[in-house]
Amino acid sequence: MLITTIAKILGALTSTYMLLCALRVFMSWAPGLGAGKAGRLLASIVDPYLAAFSRIRLFRTERFDFSPIAALAVLSVANNMLTTIAYSGKISFGFLLNLILGAGWSAVAFVLSFVSACALIRIIVFLARLNSLHPIWVVVDAVLNPILYRINKLIYRGKAIDYLQGLITGFLVLLLARTAGGALVRILGSLLLSLPF
Repeated sequence: MLITTIAKILGALTSTYMLLCALRVFMSWAPGLGAGKAGRLLASIVDPYLAAFSRIRLFRTERFDFSPIAALAVLSVANNMLTTIAYSGKISFGFLLNLILGAGWSAVAFVLSFVSACALIRIIVFLARLNSLHPIWVVVDAVLNPILYRINKLIYRGKAIDYLQGLITGFLVLLLARTAGGALVRILGSLLLSLPF
């Protein structure tokens, strides 16, 4: 069928574009990599797409830009949809909603996992009594502290707690949110897939 052939071609193009976007993100972490002609070509191909997500403030904090995760999640949903059409010839509304839910949750789960890992590392550094004033820990604290403040304010209702207790509480809440959120998304996903339309 023509529709499955078109979906296969578009799916291959989407997969390739996802790889190019991921490559561009990795290259931006090492500024010298994008200096050549190939780097400029890659930037001209993917930067307009990535910039569209970068302009959304929801995906950015003071120190970190999570917009590439959102951009890749959108491409992932499109790719999964095209792959499904290519091999089944059809797609249901419930399946599409499940894809969107899964991609959104993947982005949220990545952020929760990242912040949880930062909290765990910070707990280990604190317990090992390593240099807590090193610039890397200042950056980690800048990421953690706003989140930990909100979590601890909600749980302890404004009572003063020590730093280690706040770290441990924040880590456990983030881990619980990651686990419970994953279970909820799986349940919702199976309900969406069972929709008759």
